[in-house]
Amino acid sequence: MSITSSGLYGLSLEKALIDTLGESWEAEDNRVLMVTDTYTPDFNAHDFYADITNEVTGTGYTAGGELLTTTEITLSGGVLTFDAADVAWTTSTIANAMAGVLKTTVSGSATDQLILLSDFVTAASSSGGTFTIQWSASGIATVDYVP
Repeated sequence: MSITSSGLYGLSLEKALIDTLGESWEAEDNRVLMVTDTYTPDFNAHDFYADITNEVTGTGYTAGGELLTTTEITLSGGVLTFDAADVAWTTSTIANAMAGVLKTTVSGSATDQLILLSDFVTAASSSGGTFTIQWSASGIATVDYVP
């Protein structure tokens, strides 16, 4: 199997809603990491960074990802929007990145909670340049909470 769509990690969402997550999605120490298409996300069972396989490697890329900054959750017109600033790895050589995975930064791979996976649809690479994840102008994730 491989990455076929973006999605929220259900166990972490459940923990956030019942107030046992222990970390805010708006925390400025959360990170985004990248995985290749050989990672198979399980949105029902994966909840910790330790569940991630096939994280990309390369010059200018550090395992565990880059800080996610300017995080914001807003409510408007019955829609919750989660957004942050675009993320960039400067002077990087990264091959076959297929998705970005957002995670909290608690204290390690067994406790860092997975938030969501954003599928790039097509694998992306950089060669001695800047690799940028440019989030949608509509936000990283939205939830329509009005029936």
